[in-house]
Amino acid sequence: MTDWLTDGAPHVWRPYCQMKTAPAPLAVARTYGTRIVLEDGRELVDGIASWWTACHGYNHPHIAAAVARQLERMPHVMFGGLAHEPAYRLAERLASLLPGELSHVFFAESGSVSVEIAMKMALQFWINSGVSGRTRFLAFRGGYHGDTLATMTVCDPEEGMHALFAGVMPAQVIADLPVDEASAAALDALLAERSSEIAAIVVEPLVQGAGGMLFHSPEVLRRLRALADRHGVLLIFDEIFTGFARTGSLFAMEQAGIEPDIVTLSKALTGGTLPLSAAVASDKVFEAFWSDDPGAALMHGPTYMANPLACAAANASLDLFEDGSWEANVARLSGGLSEGLEPCRKLPGVIDVRVLGAIGVVEFEDAVDAGALCARFAEEGVWIRPMGKVVYLTPAFVMDDADLARLTSAIRKVLA
Repeated sequence: MTDWLTDGAPHVWRPYCQMKTAPAPLAVARTYGTRIVLEDGRELVDGIASWWTACHGYNHPHIAAAVARQLERMPHVMFGGLAHEPAYRLAERLASLLPGELSHVFFAESGSVSVEIAMKMALQFWINSGVSGRTRFLAFRGGYHGDTLATMTVCDPEEGMHALFAGVMPAQVIADLPVDEASAAALDALLAERSSEIAAIVVEPLVQGAGGMLFHSPEVLRRLRALADRHGVLLIFDEIFTGFARTGSLFAMEQAGIEPDIVTLSKALTGGTLPLSAAVASDKVFEAFWSDDPGAALMHGPTYMANPLACAAANASLDLFEDGSWEANVARLSGGLSEGLEPCRKLPGVIDVRVLGAIGVVEFEDAVDAGALCARFAEEGVWIRPMGKVVYLTPAFVMDDADLARLTSAIRKVLA
């Protein structure tokens, strides 16, 4: 076993596993393209793009060069009272890419923190507007928005990972997504009764990712926008998973033709190179903070917010999106995922196979043994990490057809 892994293992607290019983992690030496190269020399085709961040593949030369240039110039500087070009350019570009009036960008480092910032913005929007009592959020069963304290409260309270902490933070209002007329009517009635205490609705548009890769139609988002307007609450879209082309459009909200009051972004924002996130507010939200009163300011500022290296990576990633090749690539991947995964529908225990954009999902009736399946997949030369009841693929957009076929073939073989 590699010395650094053996020596460091007693001191590293690993994510999402019971370390006493979990198998040792695979030691990674390097990455390139769509491959993870292990210390023992094996190469794995990465089927999930490091939690769907490395959308352009690993070690993309354009992003690497941009980060190298920025490293020589200025790796970091505090954002309080200072400004730098990478962040200001990135904010302008994001505002131009996002629809409507989503044009005020607040940077942070991680996705869950950006959701917390969006929640804080929503709470203070009402305070600054002179409205009291709007202290809760409406979120949805099957949803996942992060592991920090506030975001845990807007995740699915039963199917999620945070049941241990019930009662630690204020309870939010959890409902079913308005997927049909009956559930839309129920949500309408709930908002009619409780809108005076709700600051905002929080939802993942089109795909509830870590909650089980659950898909819903653009019509659901249109219903939510109409209900938010009818009952006078804000609407927050968590596009941390769905943003940057994963669902087949640059942002999932585009497929519904509507926009939220706040959107959160992260994951693929830097092409999987450096931590960065953003909460982007509409003019309406921002104007509630634009005041001569110092007390109306948003008093928030992560130490590494708008880190120049991360912003340089994000600008380079946006350069790659600008050439438009992602559209054909996502469509190609979507077809390959559909063709390669459809035979899994006949396998024991499988209850659904579904594909949206560059997302492919095989869902089981019961939770799968993720650790055992990971090991089996690695034996087949692929890196796939199931969660809950699903085995899923979220490959880099640049993955070629041969590697995609290798992934889907491994899933069919291992699950058979």
